[in-house]
Amino acid sequence: MTLHAMQDRPLVSVSDLSKSFDLSAPFLNRLIERKPKSFLRAVDGLNIDIPRGKTFSLVGESGCGKSTVAKLVVGLHGATNGKIRFDGTDLTDLRAADRGDFRRRIQMIFQDPYASLNPRWRVRDIIAEPLRSFDITSSSTEERAEVARLLELVGLNPKDGEKFPHEFSGGQRQRISIARAISSKPDFLVCDEPTSALDVSVQSQILNLMRDLQDEMGLTYLFISHDLAVVEFMSDYVGVMYLGRLVEAGPAERIFAAPEHPYTKLLMDTVPDVTMARRGRVPVVGEVPNPINPPPGCSFNPRCPLVHETCRIRSPDLLDRPGGAVVACHAVAEEGASPSDATGKIKAGGV
Repeated sequence: MTLHAMQDRPLVSVSDLSKSFDLSAPFLNRLIERKPKSFLRAVDGLNIDIPRGKTFSLVGESGCGKSTVAKLVVGLHGATNGKIRFDGTDLTDLRAADRGDFRRRIQMIFQDPYASLNPRWRVRDIIAEPLRSFDITSSSTEERAEVARLLELVGLNPKDGEKFPHEFSGGQRQRISIARAISSKPDFLVCDEPTSALDVSVQSQILNLMRDLQDEMGLTYLFISHDLAVVEFMSDYVGVMYLGRLVEAGPAERIFAAPEHPYTKLLMDTVPDVTMARRGRVPVVGEVPNPINPPPGCSFNPRCPLVHETCRIRSPDLLDRPGGAVVACHAVAEEGASPSDATGKIKAGGV
């Protein structure tokens, strides 16, 4: 394989990924009440490619499946269907004994820095845990030096390693979480709303730190967030999810400059706009349907201002759009669009 081909291959490739959760009542209850099993389809046929060294963000309202995707990618949940490939290797059916190197190369930053750190461990042990698990350091002296280096790298003092998590603010705790995540020298970080529990003034510091680390270490991010201002700052590519499905995706500049799906426009309208440039848009009303019993056809049709009969019957396919984007909308398709490829993915490298 040539160097150019290796650079073009995405680091992470998700194909037709689905995850269903069984929410059924106990068997005896269902037998007495004559009720069928009940399933929640949290992720439904997701297809994305994440190029090396780039940030792909998933956005959407709470309950749309973003965090489930994050847990699927890092292996905290098993997929119901579909494939997750990392650096060309299919991780979906990989045995636990063969996951060692991939666990080192794939790490996660969690949403709540207060809950994700062991309160009984000193910071030095929290950061050193991956070093010990993956035999990255060969002696206690080397381990202490590496922990001190990591603390400095995330903007903390090496002496902070002797403290416990409760002695730090929320932003400092998230810095500790980041230091732990990068201690194994990963290639890929899954960031599940890493700044949503922090004050706005602290958010910018953490986001700048994450971008600096990405540039310095060549990291690839899957960034989960509902904050569009954060997403716009961090992202190279953006995917918009609704009830477990990808409804629009593409390069971040393209999605923010010219969103096409009515749901994407709804999300954009939630961003404060002092110019009032979006005043003429038709407002979207209603609430997210019950994900256990979603509406037939396009799942957004009960709230969509552009809905017509086809939307209530058939779910739309992802269609290629100008600027390297894809969108799943019957109204957009009627305006004229070519069917996307077999997977409907955002291609590595952009357009």
